Amino acid sequence: MKKLLFFAFGLFTLWPSFSQTVVVDTLLKPIDSLYREDQFYVGLTFHLLSDLPESVAQSGFSGGLHLGFIRDFPLNKRRNIALGAGLGWSLNSYGQEMFIGEDENNNTIFRNLSDPEVDYDFNRFSTQLLEVPIEFRWRTSTPDSYKFWRIYTGFRLGYIYYFKSNYRQDSNQVIQTDVPELDRLRLGTTFTFGYNTFNFHVYYSLNPFFKDAQLNNTPVGITTFKLGLMFYIL
Repeated sequence: MKKLLFFAFGLFTLWPSFSQTVVVDTLLKPIDSLYREDQFYVGLTFHLLSDLPESVAQSGFSGGLHLGFIRDFPLNKRRNIALGAGLGWSLNSYGQEMFIGEDENNNTIFRNLSDPEVDYDFNRFSTQLLEVPIEFRWRTSTPDSYKFWRIYTGFRLGYIYYFKSNYRQDSNQVIQTDVPELDRLRLGTTFTFGYNTFNFHVYYSLNPFFKDAQLNNTPVGITTFKLGLMFYIL
């Protein structure tokens, strides 16, 4: 009985120091002071078209899907100011009232479809791009927190490697994939603001889709303003 009492007393005496050791060990988890906010991103945007030829309007839904990865390069000791550069992919669709075709000499034709006498079912063009996003980044991040406010601004370089214009009416379809007037190099400014995973995203193109193109002696340009959500995943 005495041995049992001595054992119980010893266990009771050692228990506080054991508990303290566990707490201390838990608190001493290493913190990465050289962290980077390298992030995968997924974006969904709605597109507004501007600089359309006279009487040509946007029609139907225009939107895009954007995927990519951005490498983080911190600029200060706190690491809440950084530059970001990466690689991405972008899929976009644009609905509008401008027909794109070609004549018998393989010259591109641009025509206005807003005339009520023109009956058609579907008209839009779509693009797929490889993009290089470059950003200046400010955030309220810390080494031990993945939830923070952010403001990212910069520009995005892109190249259209796939283009398709699709016009459809009863028993007739016109598809164009090679348009010499298309400016495949894209440049736009970006602004992203938000908290944690969900962020508002804005993109404005600095150069038009088409160059040296005309519709009824009016230049065909078309620039885009994209507004949507950007999701960042560490």
